[in-house]
Amino acid sequence: MPFTISVEEVFETTRMILFDKLDIRAVTLGVNLKDCLGGGETQVLEAVRRKIVGLARALVEESRALETRHGIPIVNKRLSITPAAWLIEGRSPGFGLELARCLDQAAAEAGVDFVGGYGALVDRGLTSAAERLLKGLPEVMAATQRVCAFANLASSRSGLNLDGLALMGRILKDVAAATEQAAGCAKIVCFANAPNDNPFMAGAFHGPGQGEAALNVGVSGPGVVAAVVEEHPDYDLGALSELIKRTAFKITRVGEMIGRELAAALGVPFGVVDLSLAPTPRVGDSVARILEAMGVDRVGGPGSTLAVALLVDAVKKGGAMASGSVGGLSGTFLPISEDLGMAEAVAAGALCLEKLEAMTAVCSVGLDMVALPGDTPAETLAAIMADELTIGLINHKTTATRLIPVPGKKAGEWVEWGGLFGKSPILAVSRVSPARLIGRGGRMPAPLTSLRN
Repeated sequence: MPFTISVEEVFETTRMILFDKLDIRAVTLGVNLKDCLGGGETQVLEAVRRKIVGLARALVEESRALETRHGIPIVNKRLSITPAAWLIEGRSPGFGLELARCLDQAAAEAGVDFVGGYGALVDRGLTSAAERLLKGLPEVMAATQRVCAFANLASSRSGLNLDGLALMGRILKDVAAATEQAAGCAKIVCFANAPNDNPFMAGAFHGPGQGEAALNVGVSGPGVVAAVVEEHPDYDLGALSELIKRTAFKITRVGEMIGRELAAALGVPFGVVDLSLAPTPRVGDSVARILEAMGVDRVGGPGSTLAVALLVDAVKKGGAMASGSVGGLSGTFLPISEDLGMAEAVAAGALCLEKLEAMTAVCSVGLDMVALPGDTPAETLAAIMADELTIGLINHKTTATRLIPVPGKKAGEWVEWGGLFGKSPILAVSRVSPARLIGRGGRMPAPLTSLRN
């Protein structure tokens, strides 16, 4: 059955675009690169470059044509690739860096914003290729601008790789030292239960079970949701949930329409619509403002977890009614630096690291764009990641971290990256040492609920 959208929906969508900052936050073309692996390393890199440039140029051109045709902004055009650890197996020690540079140059040549997938699936253990790739991240992040990395370190089926987390704690410290204001850490995501069809960076990759290519869409409208919540201050929580659900339905319809048209123009299958509400540093584009419009005086205060849970549940229900192709993360992003309201809540003392962790128990994504003191020990970074990923492990959901230990910065000071990454106060970190726990190493077993066969 062809996808159609009514005249009434067109007018309502136009209003949301003009006044409430509705946009298509990301269109991400997932690409299989395993067919590029034949021949020597020079031949592989050239095959990768040709494939990336050809597909990325088409993605950018067709996206711009759709923007002109429908008047709907498509903010980010991105690619995700086969996990890079698979691509460097059996190659020379320096091939990972050469591959990253190749991806970066190809993305710049074609005009896409980011290439995701430079990472590894290591929830059960590290292969030599995966370990080599992860240890090379400081050099890769210093040498590239558009390459994004990930590591899936936990899953509800396999457990949690504590050795891998300890390694990533040390790597984040090295990346922070190697890149200006630790900006390289903003392009590294550590996951539990990573989805392989996620259109959002920095964690997107074209994972196992995917075909040759797929077009995934991240449509985001925190400004739209905030506006309708603010218009109804007297609704009880049941009525408020219904209101958000109906709004999410409309937003999702827009995303599916654009996604299907773009996929058809590219000649690739349409993948998923990711329902995640993704804020930006712009005024009026904040998830925090939604929660405050719901009745929480300041995000992080009592009631914040309830408000997030209601928001995420309503968005998922509305999106699932609108589309049979919902996937990716489909939750609510709570990034500190990318959401002006979240950053202000931290600066005001209303939101701390521990409360943010509690809120992530009821939403996807996790501890996102969290700036920490530069002298935070590697073991503490690993333990913070372990706590967050354990929430995903036990609850069979996706959680993740983007932790940014900024050299020379202390709690309460600010760091500014500009653009998409925004600015953030530095969050305080407990000085209670987890070194003995992290030093035990090994793997936390999967929960009993993993035995579902």
